[in-house]
Amino acid sequence: MKIRLYLHYISINVRSMMQYKMSFFLTAAGQFLISFTVFLGILVMFQRFSEVEGFTYSEVLLCFSIVLLEFSLAEVFARGFDSFSGIVRTGEFDRMLVRPQSEILQVLGSKFELTRIGRVIQAVVMFWYGVTASGVEWSPLKIMTVLFMLAGGVAVFTALFLIYAALCFFTLEGLEFMNVFTDGAREFGKYPIGVYGKKILLFSTFFIPYALVQYYPLLYILGKTDNVWYVFLPLLACWFLIPAWLFWRYGVRHYKSSGS
Repeated sequence: MKIRLYLHYISINVRSMMQYKMSFFLTAAGQFLISFTVFLGILVMFQRFSEVEGFTYSEVLLCFSIVLLEFSLAEVFARGFDSFSGIVRTGEFDRMLVRPQSEILQVLGSKFELTRIGRVIQAVVMFWYGVTASGVEWSPLKIMTVLFMLAGGVAVFTALFLIYAALCFFTLEGLEFMNVFTDGAREFGKYPIGVYGKKILLFSTFFIPYALVQYYPLLYILGKTDNVWYVFLPLLACWFLIPAWLFWRYGVRHYKSSGS
């Protein structure tokens, strides 16, 4: 029943966007070009240096493409949380509370960013190039690793969007510093997290588990480690949804209407 309702929400959003097809295609093209500038930055850097901490150009592109795809898919489905401050400020959340459906489901259904397909397309193109140029010897286990990375990465970024939304219960306005952990993670994720030093790697392993969905499984895919446990680390990162959900529930319990 909930899945059917969510699909109905998606269809409403898509039909709404398709009322202005030119606007949709231009916005999607703009999303493609925004992330393309990051790709150009990587290209320029590797024209000066042959590798970064042992990672070649094609391996870095493979890394960045997976992170970009994770972030873009999370934006497509969970962007409603990013605009949640407007829902609280206008009093729309009051109406969500009296409806017989989950508040999270309603927020997820309030916004479906299909225009992020521009970033998704670029991520797929970069991934294809990274796979062909890096010489990865693919196996069923490595294919499974990529799928786990995507699932875990979408879960981590969705949890961050959920935390961002939960903060609005106490501030009414979204706090821009959260962009350091969402958009910032996408930018830093263009290189394997291990290149930023041990402290960043530890933080990204035990606090906000970026490394579990990027660095460690990437080492296994590229053949830099034979530790098969790295395959399943992205699934472990899904635990991050639990504290995010608990913080959301705490915010709902302490919610006070803005009076708008």
